[in-house]
Amino acid sequence: MILGALDQFQDGLRFLFESRDSVAGGVQVGGSELLPLLGEHMKVTLYGTVLATLLAVPLAIFLAHTGRGAFAASSVANVGRAVPSIAVVLFFSAYLGFGVTNLVFGLTLLAIPPIFTNTFVGIRQVDTDVVDAARGQGLSGLQIVTKVELPLSLPLIFGGIRTSFVNVVATATLGPLVGVVTLGDPILSPGVYGAAGQLGTAILIAVIAVAGELVFAGIQRAATPKGIRRSDPGRARRLGRRAQLRASSV
Repeated sequence: MILGALDQFQDGLRFLFESRDSVAGGVQVGGSELLPLLGEHMKVTLYGTVLATLLAVPLAIFLAHTGRGAFAASSVANVGRAVPSIAVVLFFSAYLGFGVTNLVFGLTLLAIPPIFTNTFVGIRQVDTDVVDAARGQGLSGLQIVTKVELPLSLPLIFGGIRTSFVNVVATATLGPLVGVVTLGDPILSPGVYGAAGQLGTAILIAVIAVAGELVFAGIQRAATPKGIRRSDPGRARRLGRRAQLRASSV
């Protein structure tokens, strides 16, 4: 059994690097044939993540800075966690039709909750004494946001973006259901790509997710103010963990 599973794993890896005939024959699959699928997968992933960031971050900053929107933050977080990904993607196909627009719209909606919640909690967790001191020095509301609250919240904001990116990478496999040929095609079409195609593509998607996780973790660390890292190397991580717990309970 173990040897059989190992052989399947190796065959899945070979699928990523070597082209072969499809199960039914007539077309080539695997290897370089995956590049167009990979390109489409990354395109919709980046579109969804970037659009969600552009929409969620400014709104969350405004609501958190003004002290409003706790109910909105809670609603966004809870709805985002409760709605199945496939339901969002397929539901809007009835209104937006099949294609990239529908898929990107669905991915954007799914990416918004973690980014919005982390940004909201990040701004709200900034020490009020620090904000009051900045206001006492004559800083305007916009200056307090850009010079105090936002820099201190960047690590948590990037944590939300990182979570959304990983979720979107996985959800983009639903693309073939709405007419977008992403890396989900080999997973959803075993009659064409075979078991090796399913396993190999799943491995590739997992690698992309892990790579994205590492990249955003590096950005998150770089975004942590140097003063926090120098004074207490573990403080930023502790703040991030506490804020993540608060975000999950909002």
